[in-house]
Amino acid sequence: MPATPTYAAAPLDKALADHTILDDFYGRVPTAARRTPMRELISTLLSHRTTHADEELAYDRMLEAFGDWEGVLAAPLDDLIHAIRTTRWPATQAPRIQEILGRIKTETGGSFDLNFLADWPTERGMTWLTDMPGIGLKTASLVLLFNFRKPVLPVDAHVHRVMQRLGVLGPKVSVEKAHPVLLDLLKPELDPEGLFNFHKHNYWHGQQICFFQRPNCPRCPLKGFCNYYLEHFGEATPEALAATPAHWDAAAWGKLPH
Repeated sequence: MPATPTYAAAPLDKALADHTILDDFYGRVPTAARRTPMRELISTLLSHRTTHADEELAYDRMLEAFGDWEGVLAAPLDDLIHAIRTTRWPATQAPRIQEILGRIKTETGGSFDLNFLADWPTERGMTWLTDMPGIGLKTASLVLLFNFRKPVLPVDAHVHRVMQRLGVLGPKVSVEKAHPVLLDLLKPELDPEGLFNFHKHNYWHGQQICFFQRPNCPRCPLKGFCNYYLEHFGEATPEALAATPAHWDAAAWGKLPH
């Protein structure tokens, strides 16, 4: 393992140390897709400002009500809005879903299948996805990385928060702007599997340790070079570093989310 960087280290050194340490802390994750490309796309769209349970309920109700994607595309708008009512903005998301389905059907000549993206260059796929309503860089990156192993990096609020607190991202870099900044930084160093694990581990870290309010800094293995820790607690002492857990303890702290 490379030496832990200092608090004043360059962003790349901190990002790579984060990757190495969290790989060990959470464990390397295999790059198997968690769901089909269509489900990844539509479920992520439904998930905006919505709990995972309510997103899953909306997705299941939608397909139970209309049978398949053709049925969803042809559904009366009010009925589709009702089917996905557990999402935050069903009246906004329903017409978006139908427009997205229409574009996919046109692109494929009649099917609802995103596998053509596997053969497209990454930038073409990213441009095509983000041109659709409600599909931003995060959603497009999730589909391209998780399902097609493209060299992209999804950045959500959790990844963004961890990177800002470490000092990898500046305080004025938004979540949207963080996508190209982090990808340009890491792409020369990490392959798609590395980018996948970087995303998953920092996503978990933001959810489980680096909370928005009152982060659990004593449990954090990044405290030795985290600007937030330095600002609030001073330099990590040898005793604080020695007391840091080496690995995520699922038995004591709970199973990590999807």
